[in-house]
Amino acid sequence: MIKIDEKAPEFCLPNQDDVEICSRDLKGKWVVLYFYPRDNTPGCTTEACEFTEAAPDFGSLDAIILGVSADSTKKHRNFIEKKDLGITLLSDESTEMMQEYGVWQLKKNYGKEYMGIVRSTFIIDPEGVVKAVFEKVRVKDHVAKVKAELESLQA
Repeated sequence: MIKIDEKAPEFCLPNQDDVEICSRDLKGKWVVLYFYPRDNTPGCTTEACEFTEAAPDFGSLDAIILGVSADSTKKHRNFIEKKDLGITLLSDESTEMMQEYGVWQLKKNYGKEYMGIVRSTFIIDPEGVVKAVFEKVRVKDHVAKVKAELESLQA
């Protein structure tokens, strides 16, 4: 997994509207980059709704919120419409970006092993350097913790 003070890996991925979003276009802004397993699942829905609710607060901190999963852009569109989300979701169907960030890992569930997304969040500064890493995230109170960390990084 990417560590604090490392350069964040570059990426270009399609968002829910099939518009390519590239890290190079985000220079000069703080980026809250969160990886989640799947659209329309309970934990992922809670996390997306809480980030949507807090989006104005992050905006006032000059930060953009990007959610990333392996779901298709079409699934992202449905998720956004169904839950009235106000954040950008990126589609990494190849899992290439997730592998670069180290969040695509071997997981175990009911005795079965499989590759999957470990729920993680990164705060990236305006120069593209990782300033905070949240691994194996528990959804409860996560957005508030990310916001508090961003505020302290900017202080």
